[in-house]
Amino acid sequence: MSHDPDVAARIAEAGQRARAEAEARRAEEAKRTKDQPKEVGGRGGLDPTRYGDWEIKGIACDF
Repeated sequence: MSHDPDVAARIAEAGQRARAEAEARRAEEAKRTKDQPKEVGGRGGLDPTRYGDWEIKGIACDF
């Protein structure tokens, strides 16, 4: 298998773009969650609708 420098350069550029996009998504998510009001008296942990369902004691259910 030969190593083409052009292919390696394109792969490296694509990796840099992907890292930059991921960092932008993380920054946007952090900004969005920072601005949300805190829930009073609710369950702890992540937002239960994050995956489109609720989970109670390891069992996913419709509330």
